[in-house]
Amino acid sequence: MKKYIYSLGITVLVPVSIFTGACSSDHAGTEVKKANPVPVTIGIAETTVDSNIHVSGYIEAGETAEISTRVMGFITGIHVKPGDIVKQGQLLATISNQDIQARRAQAKAMVTEAEAALNDAQKDYERYTELHQLQSVSTREFENASLRYTSVKAKAEAAQQMQYEAEAMLDYTNLKAPFHGVVVQKNMDAGTMAHPGQPILILEQSALHRVSASVPEVYIPRVRKGMPVDVIVKSTGQSIQGTISEVSPSSRFSGGQYLLKIDIPNSTHYTLYSGMNVNVVIAIDEHLATHEHIVTVPAAAIFSKDQLTGIYTLGSENTALLRWVRIGRTIGNRVEILAGITAGEKFILAGDERLYNGVPVAIQ
Repeated sequence: MKKYIYSLGITVLVPVSIFTGACSSDHAGTEVKKANPVPVTIGIAETTVDSNIHVSGYIEAGETAEISTRVMGFITGIHVKPGDIVKQGQLLATISNQDIQARRAQAKAMVTEAEAALNDAQKDYERYTELHQLQSVSTREFENASLRYTSVKAKAEAAQQMQYEAEAMLDYTNLKAPFHGVVVQKNMDAGTMAHPGQPILILEQSALHRVSASVPEVYIPRVRKGMPVDVIVKSTGQSIQGTISEVSPSSRFSGGQYLLKIDIPNSTHYTLYSGMNVNVVIAIDEHLATHEHIVTVPAAAIFSKDQLTGIYTLGSENTALLRWVRIGRTIGNRVEILAGITAGEKFILAGDERLYNGVPVAIQ
């Protein structure tokens, strides 16, 4: 009986010791690997004194025309496409005009008939005038001849005006370019029914551009026509000198913003297209400046994810700490920070693609 109990103890203890040894062996072979520090450059959020006005805007053509017709009819041909350079007076599109040509022919026939009747009435009037002076006809007969001549003359004039109207309507079936420019949009194709006032083509002046921008109410007392401005094209970084040419006196129909128009020089050195976004810097006279204190960081330190904007700051034990911020204006190569970081706070200015939230960093 004792032998049986002793053998059972061995049977139970041996598997336990094997399991314990296995676990101990596995734990000893596992090592926790830590990420290598990412080399970074540190910057400090600065307080900038800014006395200028910074607003956003966009490039627009000096002139824009929506090419449409005043008559209803099928489009028989469109002779240009988007991107084509056109000259003033060049034929752009044609509308079916058989009915208008028929009306013009009718008007011409009426003019011919009216001119013949007018010629006959004029001769009668001249003859009756001479006879009346010789007192060979009564005053009543002379007045009847005069009234007939006046009536026929009015009908001839009406027939002539009908012909002018038909010819004018015929001109609206041949759509021509109102100025030198470029075709930027084609809304219809040949065979489509054109309706009065419905744009068929959109034409923009290719050689002349200007900037449209909006200024909040707080800045409008310091903005005047003729003031010089700096225009920075966001996509290319080009800096262009411009001049304010128009200042809207009302913000009623523009959402509380006052619209500005800025003239920029016509130069082949600039690569400009309508719709390009720009930053506008308006230099304010010293006696009108407010010298606003703002917090800025280099634009290169800001990154965007989805609809959020963030910057990496230094966390405890030199780790990268992602912080979401709210940005404002772009001032040169720096960005205004409205919320999320304060003046004097350190942030990661530059790192490599291995940078992420919580990774150790090595300050260089």
